[in-house]
Amino acid sequence: MKKMTTKIAFLIILSSLLVPLSSCGGKKVARVDSGTVTDLSGNWNDTDSRLVAEEMIQDVLSRGWLAKFNRDKGKAPTVIVGTVRNLSHEHINTRTFIADMERELINSGEVDFVASAKDREEIRSEVKDQDLNATEETRKSMGQEIAADFMLQGTINSIVDAAGGEQARFYQIDLTLIELGTNRKVWVGQKKIKKTIEKSGFRL
Repeated sequence: MKKMTTKIAFLIILSSLLVPLSSCGGKKVARVDSGTVTDLSGNWNDTDSRLVAEEMIQDVLSRGWLAKFNRDKGKAPTVIVGTVRNLSHEHINTRTFIADMERELINSGEVDFVASAKDREEIRSEVKDQDLNATEETRKSMGQEIAADFMLQGTINSIVDAAGGEQARFYQIDLTLIELGTNRKVWVGQKKIKKTIEKSGFRL
């Protein structure tokens, strides 16, 4: 009986020691404002995407091509964002970057904006369906789309330099605004980002 009591006491003490250890593997989650600058890994992130889009769209809209088009055509230009190719060393969700640029262009009020090629496929399918099923008074007809005057295209490149416990990451974003029909480049923009990462050792 004494041995049994001693064994039970031992198990109770052991379990009390294991509980705190098991809780060490838990995660602590904190909700922060989406505009907060966060850079945990040094990789391209949402902050880079947002800040680069804001700065580059502000630059393209401040250049002479816009005033010249307004003067010659008497209206705002219609713009579309094309492909942004990721040529960097890491996976980058370029759709997020494109969406950030689209938001800045639309909200500026300086240009008109049309749907992307992928979005237009879905819209055209809906218009075709309306042609068969919608009433004459409400259906939309094909051939009424507004054509874009300019397309914005670009690339994201990177260079990584590492030595010892330090690493430098260099990102270069190049964007070009091209006049459709003539293929004339009316604006070329470039943004550079450089980050340094220091890897500290773990201490017990």
